[in-house]
Amino acid sequence: MTSPGQRKKDRIDALAEAGTLSDEEGVSLWRSAWRRLRRDPVFLVGAVIIALFLVLALIAPWIAPHDPAARLLIDQRTPNNPIPEPQPGHPLGADDAGRDMLSRLLVGSRQTLIVGVMATLGGLAGGLTLGTLAGGLGGWVDGAVMRVVDVMLSIPSLLMAFSIAAMFARPSQWTVILAIAIIQIPIFARLLRGSMMAQRHSDHVLAARALGVRPAAIVFRHMLPNSLGPVIVQGTLVLAVAIIDAAALSFLGLGSPDDTVPEWGQMLGKAQQYFNTHPEVAVYPALCIIVVALGFTLMGESLREALDPKSRR
Repeated sequence: MTSPGQRKKDRIDALAEAGTLSDEEGVSLWRSAWRRLRRDPVFLVGAVIIALFLVLALIAPWIAPHDPAARLLIDQRTPNNPIPEPQPGHPLGADDAGRDMLSRLLVGSRQTLIVGVMATLGGLAGGLTLGTLAGGLGGWVDGAVMRVVDVMLSIPSLLMAFSIAAMFARPSQWTVILAIAIIQIPIFARLLRGSMMAQRHSDHVLAARALGVRPAAIVFRHMLPNSLGPVIVQGTLVLAVAIIDAAALSFLGLGSPDDTVPEWGQMLGKAQQYFNTHPEVAVYPALCIIVVALGFTLMGESLREALDPKSRR
């Protein structure tokens, strides 16, 4: 029986092999993929969800009906009813501090987007560096980098994120971003390395070598640009995982302690003590996290299948 770490490495290697060739003569890989995506309802649903999420995150401060930090309904809290009920002007009610729930969900989408994008970009930057070194130089450099990557992939990613975030004396949004970025580095590194190894024996690389092109130019002008397709696809999938992991860290109290700046995972963590009596306080942010993660997953899986000639529908 294969271990979870080995299964994860096998999935990454399979994705690295995808997207190198198109079996539609005379049509580029990305154009061929776009033709299939336009007719793919799964991709369209995911794209609509992500588009709505991005728009809401960008304009949230202007469309939020109230200040998310203002305790407008604090006077309605009672020992028997600590959560103000929905009412005119507050369609989703308020949290335990009397702050408008709808406003906090809207503004919290921006913080969730920032954490997900920044963590993914950090993991992508680190993974591109290691993957380029391993796939471009080969030899002992490849062996050393891949052994480090294999060790990191063998550790459950969420457990590693918890350990990294817990190392900091003062948790914040940036500690969450750093922890999630680190656990994404080996995924991008192994994926890019596998894709570059597939490019090593392609016709255009062999032709460049025959013409005497310098190794560095071959790596950065021929191998690397043609190896980024699977990495871009993986980035959309990683965004979904990053949002879920960030919510998990905030839920456990390893995120930003400042609850005046709402974030969905933080809101979910604060609501757990009222789940038995007022489950809606936890359901709202949980549904937001699930829907957004689903959107990125649907879009990423559709991209992966569209770029892989073996996975045509």
